[in-house]
Amino acid sequence: MENKKQKAAKPVSPKWEIKDRLYELIGDRPLVRIMKRKNLYYFDEEKGYQREIAYAINQTTPFVEDWKGKTRPGHIIFRDGFLFVEKKDTTLQKFLSMYHPDVNKTFREVDNEVDAEADLNIFELEIDALNAAAEMSVDDMEAIMRAEIGSKVSKMKSKELRRDTLIFARENPALFLELTKDENVNLRNLGIKAVENGILILSEDNRTFMAGKEKRKLFEVPFDEHPYTALAAWFKTDEGLKVLNSIEKKLK
Repeated sequence: MENKKQKAAKPVSPKWEIKDRLYELIGDRPLVRIMKRKNLYYFDEEKGYQREIAYAINQTTPFVEDWKGKTRPGHIIFRDGFLFVEKKDTTLQKFLSMYHPDVNKTFREVDNEVDAEADLNIFELEIDALNAAAEMSVDDMEAIMRAEIGSKVSKMKSKELRRDTLIFARENPALFLELTKDENVNLRNLGIKAVENGILILSEDNRTFMAGKEKRKLFEVPFDEHPYTALAAWFKTDEGLKVLNSIEKKLK
């Protein structure tokens, strides 16, 4: 019985949907903006070379090499930041959506379904961040907010701290959730509090940590490393863990 080699199936390109399309400028939206429509190039992976593209009203393709007969140049004009292209003008739609080098840089196609999905993802992220903030202890809130606003946290009362934590969670949910997962946030906060309370001493050049009134040297901060990041890492060593336990007791 003969074994026949099966041909690998070619990937099927998504079918172009015939519909009206809306385009919008990204960033500044002047009253009128004319987009470049000729002397552009698109790299065709299937053919393996750069192909010149342009937009002409009476051509059915944006590829100049495939044009036939005389051409009628078409203008691409955004007014108040938007350009509506009817479904009958498929050539312009494809030129803008698939081939123009400025697509998703200077302008983009408005896709309500994609935009709605993106909005939902943001809303869900905000909800997760707000829920995490609402269930957070004062110590954890202090640690996260200290990473965000620094020593101002020490002067904040609990209600101010909770309010600002919730605001931070709502306005920057991704960063907030990232900080909640950073195991060093609390260690850095303890280190800063220890220095503020005189339990630890950081030299004026930010290179050496010392302990107590006797200024016993603990360790040197590695070059080009933030002192409190280095301190958090040092707390995880055998010697650092003993000092950390002592600091926690003194701060209670």
